Amino acid sequence: MEGMAVGMIIGQSIKLYALMTPTAVLSAFINGTQQYDMARKKRVACKTSVSIFLIGSCMFLLGEYISSLFGFTLDAFRIGVGVLLFLSAVTLMNDDGSPEHHSHDGDISVVPLAIPLCMGPSTIGTLMVIGASTTTVTEKLAGEICLLLASAGMFFLLLLANNVVKILGRTGLIVMAKLTALLLAAMAAQVVFTGIAGFLR
Repeated sequence: MEGMAVGMIIGQSIKLYALMTPTAVLSAFINGTQQYDMARKKRVACKTSVSIFLIGSCMFLLGEYISSLFGFTLDAFRIGVGVLLFLSAVTLMNDDGSPEHHSHDGDISVVPLAIPLCMGPSTIGTLMVIGASTTTVTEKLAGEICLLLASAGMFFLLLLANNVVKILGRTGLIVMAKLTALLLAAMAAQVVFTGIAGFLR
């Protein structure tokens, strides 16, 4: 049972990590920190990952109450989230690998890296759905661990940004973006089908 629980946590962490579109974040990070020294790049990477975890935790833990406040059902929200996921997948699939240009002279860790690149509508919506689906303290804790692992994964990716670029090059980053898009599309289909099935019941 413990092995299964660990496997589920790792699997969910990977899904959340993919949902954060790491290739897009990596591209923006590289572009926005070109003039930074290594120490400042580390600070930006750390602040970005902490912001991702805090924002994600709020959405995960308060999602059920937000749903109740606005009066929509969980299945309806699942369908909406699935559509957003699919749109994100299409956008990422059409990405040619060119870094996004952000004219920020100050801190870029929260905006645009944490929001909206990592924590866009699709990511926030998915976390709200997952949070509303969990009922026990153990499930909530497992969800928080998944989010922590995904945020940590983003932190280490940003730390290794220069090395990743040297190893993969432009073509490699484009390939990674396409694979991420395929994964997001599959996740979108699953979420939509689950929402439709629940709604029809």
